[in-house]
Amino acid sequence: MIRGEGSRAPVPGPNAPEKAPQRPRAAGKPRASREGAKARPARNGFSAAAILGFSAALITLILDQATKLYTLFVYDLPLKEPVEFAPFINLIVVWNRGISYGLFQQDGDLGRWVLIVVSILASIGLSIWIRRTGAKLLATSLGLIVGGAIGNVIDRLAYGAVFDFIQFHVGDWSWYVFNVADAAIVAGVIGLLYDSFVLEARRGR
Repeated sequence: MIRGEGSRAPVPGPNAPEKAPQRPRAAGKPRASREGAKARPARNGFSAAAILGFSAALITLILDQATKLYTLFVYDLPLKEPVEFAPFINLIVVWNRGISYGLFQQDGDLGRWVLIVVSILASIGLSIWIRRTGAKLLATSLGLIVGGAIGNVIDRLAYGAVFDFIQFHVGDWSWYVFNVADAAIVAGVIGLLYDSFVLEARRGR
């Protein structure tokens, strides 16, 4: 009897199939579940551009309403106007029944409600655009327009007209009287045009 013979592994015969070495299974979750976790934020979450756009809309809305409420009810501008805020800026009270910068003035409730409905529908459409776009400047510009439009809609619902109080002037020449919402809308339109005519062309190359 040969010592240790019983502990030897059997030697495979010449016709025995060879088994491929098995790779150890990686610890952790199954592959399918890991892929699903990565795909879920893309389907249900917001992109970085959308977050910028909606943040711009919210900040614009807050700044617009805060400055209007403070100027009207805390500073009491209607009793103090005109106020020289800076060499080229006066604070006065103007109730605008049209769109931004006093354009397309509307008389009566019908025109006011038409502007309210149009502004709300436009804000919804632009918000959907923000949700779908991946361009950060485009989303931010759209957010500025949405925030400004909603700010002016709140004025029309609360007061029947938009409260404008910032007057830019040079000597005897005076520009339109506007508010924070109007300024944000103009900035948003400029950014939208820049993205459409400059950045979009670069992205298409």
